Amino acid sequence: MTRRILWVTMLAALALAGLTGCENPATGKPEAEVKEQAGTSGGMQAEGTRFVITDESTIGFVGSKVTGSHTGGFNEFDGEIVLVGGDPSKSRVEVTIDTTSMWTDNDRLTGHLKSPDFFEVENFPSAKFVSTGIMQEGDNFMISGDLSLRGVTKNVTFPATITVAEGGVQASAEFVIQRFDFGIEYPGKPDDLIRDEVVVKLDLSAAPESAA
Repeated sequence: MTRRILWVTMLAALALAGLTGCENPATGKPEAEVKEQAGTSGGMQAEGTRFVITDESTIGFVGSKVTGSHTGGFNEFDGEIVLVGGDPSKSRVEVTIDTTSMWTDNDRLTGHLKSPDFFEVENFPSAKFVSTGIMQEGDNFMISGDLSLRGVTKNVTFPATITVAEGGVQASAEFVIQRFDFGIEYPGKPDDLIRDEVVVKLDLSAAPESAA
């Protein structure tokens, strides 16, 4: 009886350790609001000072499954922030991502994510975000825009920090999207299911067009 109790206790401890190690990285992160495509808006026609996204910028993500998580991102992307009157809420953002430049912390995983099970980069070699509105909320902002990914376009709204300085514009955000919203539905293995939530991490630095 004593050995049986010890064995059950050990199994419970291992199970608890496994649950602790496989925590969902999306927990506690703000989730983007997703709606149908908004299309271009009057804000897109605004004229202002053009800032070009620089090489110091990063676009990353964190995905997870029952047994663990992986980090990744994209090496190639470009875009611009058009600042109107020095006011981010009157401005616009546009970013185009080369999905074939994807990287992750595991080469085998990178190849799988590029396949039709996930991003299907051969048929959809680019993703694009075009802002449709920026609203200030206290010291931060809520950015809305049409995100085109894997042939699906949805309007997403997420919180961001935007800093305007004489030498450029900085924008950063960390939020969660649901991959099913964009037709990425590969479930994973029956005993190792992939979570729907993906954490997106943006850190964009933009310099005046003349200096880029």
